[in-house]
Amino acid sequence: MSLAAVLHLILHVLAPGLVAWFFFRPGRRRAWGIMLATMVVDLDHLLATPIYDPDRCSIGFHPLHTLPVIAVYIGLTLLPRTRLIGLGLMLHMLLDFSDCAVQRGFSDALSRLLGTN
Repeated sequence: MSLAAVLHLILHVLAPGLVAWFFFRPGRRRAWGIMLATMVVDLDHLLATPIYDPDRCSIGFHPLHTLPVIAVYIGLTLLPRTRLIGLGLMLHMLLDFSDCAVQRGFSDALSRLLGTN
């Protein structure tokens, strides 16, 4: 596994922790746990062959990493009861988008997100 892939995985744990620390301090452990639980969104990788490809851009490829579903995640952030779930999912998509942008360039990542590739 490359250093970039390891860093990407670490950020999937660290970013929700930092958000929980700065914005949900009284309940930071609960907030972090909920946002970490949203990583199950990567179960859609099981539908791909191979399941893991470090050179593949998840955005726009996996069903739960597409713009219509991301719009639902944004909606979840608007409701108080689902805010942490939506935030965790959006952090995940943002990290995956940034990984795609580093791998392939911002314009390619954006076209994948918009489905215009």
